[in-house]
Amino acid sequence: MATASRPLAVVTGASSGIGFELAKQCAQGGFDLVICADEPSIHQAAQLLRADGARVEAVEADLAGMEGVDKLYQAVGGRQVDALLANAGRGLGRAFLDQDFNDILRVVDTNVTGTLYLVHKIGRDMRARSDGRILITGSIAGFMPGTYQAVYNGTKALLDSFSFALRAELKDTGVSVTCLMPGATETEFFERADLMDTKVGTEKKQPADEVAKVGFEAMMKREGDVVAGWSNKLRAAIANITPNELLAEQHRKMAEPGGASKH
Repeated sequence: MATASRPLAVVTGASSGIGFELAKQCAQGGFDLVICADEPSIHQAAQLLRADGARVEAVEADLAGMEGVDKLYQAVGGRQVDALLANAGRGLGRAFLDQDFNDILRVVDTNVTGTLYLVHKIGRDMRARSDGRILITGSIAGFMPGTYQAVYNGTKALLDSFSFALRAELKDTGVSVTCLMPGATETEFFERADLMDTKVGTEKKQPADEVAKVGFEAMMKREGDVVAGWSNKLRAAIANITPNELLAEQHRKMAEPGGASKH
């Protein structure tokens, strides 16, 4: 549990990738941790994070369901959460009509339903005491139609928009909301999303620790949003002035199955 001298951070999707690196930033930044993921490796992650001097509690729960979010919230046990890093997410490649609808629902429930439910529960506690930091992992994918990743990009568009709206609603409450918007990052995401035969799946990506450092620092400064990496900042700026039809075609080249050998 958190000590009197160390604040508490809750980090989801923390078994690997950006989530693990965000948890590491928190541990090195003086936080104790409650970390969560839907796989047993969350316990190994906790062991690694304890090396940074933090007290770490691991919760294995599926945040695609409200029951999993309730399990995580119960593990917090009424303690003051000083920072919530809502990072859990799931991707899904290939054409929408070729995807299994249960897989589609899992992406929506993990990225949107579970995230919003967790932010709602912990955010209310923060507002009640007029203090807290929330970091939501959105994506620059939310700025563009995701041909062959239509549902994933759609969920990230919602999270990007939601983060800005919630930040505005919480203005002057003492609770800040920061949206971390990475681009393609070196994690297990692309393998899990069945994107390893695509251009975006095989090209060089930004290291997860760099993305996490940018996000953590922005959260601590209570900034509204941060795009990780200069190339991603450029992509985001271009997306704002490019017609959606053209963006969709550009995304096709990145995410089309077999695209790794075509382009």
